[in-house]
Amino acid sequence: MTETPAPKSRPRRTFSAFGDVRRMPSEYEIVTQGANWTLRENRAATFEQNPSSAANLWFLTYRDNSPFKADDWDAFRDPAALTYRSYVTLQSDAETKLQGVLEAHADEGADVKLRPRSVALLGRLFTPSRYLCHGFQQVEAYIGFMAPSSYITSAASFSTADFLRRVTTIAYRTRELQIAWPEAGIGSMERAGWEDDDGWQPARKAIEYALVSYDWGEAFTALNLVLAPTLDDVLLTGLGEAARNDGDDLTWLLTSFLAEDSRRRGRWSRALAELAVTQRPGSRAVLGKWIGRWSALADEAALGLGAILEEETGGDVSAAGVAGQAKAARQEFLAGLLD
Repeated sequence: MTETPAPKSRPRRTFSAFGDVRRMPSEYEIVTQGANWTLRENRAATFEQNPSSAANLWFLTYRDNSPFKADDWDAFRDPAALTYRSYVTLQSDAETKLQGVLEAHADEGADVKLRPRSVALLGRLFTPSRYLCHGFQQVEAYIGFMAPSSYITSAASFSTADFLRRVTTIAYRTRELQIAWPEAGIGSMERAGWEDDDGWQPARKAIEYALVSYDWGEAFTALNLVLAPTLDDVLLTGLGEAARNDGDDLTWLLTSFLAEDSRRRGRWSRALAELAVTQRPGSRAVLGKWIGRWSALADEAALGLGAILEEETGGDVSAAGVAGQAKAARQEFLAGLLD
């Protein structure tokens, strides 16, 4: 009787870095897997220098020893599966739409037709928001830099670029409004408003605390799970609705376009948080503590911005109502995460 020879083992493919996989990795996975050099295998420390150096101790303390943990951070996937190529294509299309709207309104001379109170609202709430959004951008960049997986680094990097796009759009509109309304102070008074306007001080306090939240997990919680979902409801949804009700369709359209970036960031942030609490149920307590701490700051900030909306719309909206809606938006975003 002839013995059947044992089957030969299949040679390992070039994508064996993914483990014993039975499928071809996607383009997104191929270009993202292992892209964060600070997480290379068999490393003695984050950087190739003395393990007790300041840089290595920083990553050891605020990333590797963070209380926010998962069994396998590399199991995370961005729901949008963005690569550099797909992100550039996506935002090129978005910018084409945004620039088309800006050009159409400029051709119509829409800015000079705005009501004075609409200009005052934009000068107090919209144009100074570039300072807050730049703070958001810095925190998001830190999250990506410190993240314990290249998949998280990739998603956070694209969100950092989203915030840069938002800051640039606000700056562009600031200059347009400055030209159309030179006596309004737009383009020259934003820093004073950011530093001295009572309505902005709680938001300034919140982002400055976020900028010194060194633990990567707390920074992620502060910005992506609490501050941005709360304050975007005021600065995008609330401001957009107030502008539209006052005949300022351009601001409504711009905030609507920028809100898509916010929603995309929310989807991957929620997916990451769910991964952590699924793999490590103990992470719920960590997130719960941080969410509670930052929610208090976010609610105070939303109330301050709501006071500006109330004042500049002549009481058409209430500060308490704006803050309540922002809180509800955050709670809806977080619903079920800590259960």
